[in-house]
Amino acid sequence: MRYRIPQRAAALVLASLGLLLSACDRQSEGGQMLLSPVQSSFKNTDVTGLEYAKDFSLPDFNGKTRTLADFKGKAVVVFFGYTQCPDVCPTTMVEMANVMKQLGPQADKVQVIFVTVDPERDTPELLSKYVPAFDERFIGLVGDKAATEKVAKDFKVFFQKVPGKEPGSYTMDHTAGSYVFDPQGRIRLFIRHGQGTEPIVHDLKQLLS
Repeated sequence: MRYRIPQRAAALVLASLGLLLSACDRQSEGGQMLLSPVQSSFKNTDVTGLEYAKDFSLPDFNGKTRTLADFKGKAVVVFFGYTQCPDVCPTTMVEMANVMKQLGPQADKVQVIFVTVDPERDTPELLSKYVPAFDERFIGLVGDKAATEKVAKDFKVFFQKVPGKEPGSYTMDHTAGSYVFDPQGRIRLFIRHGQGTEPIVHDLKQLLS
């Protein structure tokens, strides 16, 4: 697994963030994020006031359309990935499962959402087995190609199909971070991949306090 910061990084009042990309077989680049220059005690990137990534509308693996309003009162962590991802996705999900354990009773006020960027292979049935395997409270969302592209664009999440060595096989390059909304439904944080559980637990407790 190799990563690099995208060459194109936008800035808002002298603040900028390069999104880490998951290149499951190779390097890629894409996406950009505007940041609010807010001074805070968060350990992850504070994106309070971000002008995008405000909502989503996609079916879950039970066929029920979900939006951010469904989880009002909870901190919501949104991660974009796919079930056949060999490393970034499962490690992120294991990390979030460990975060939930460390939060103890407060975990009931956190909702982790896995949005697939591979609706061609990630059927609702497959997601219903994959996502809750990490924590039964986790939810998977899957839309058709157009709906997936719309939500990814709204969140400025990059994803791209990468042909494999065998005919018809492929992997997906994709943004490897997560967004976090506070219990009032406001975008607050961007979590870079691979930081470990402690910064996430710290920030979620702060949002829930």
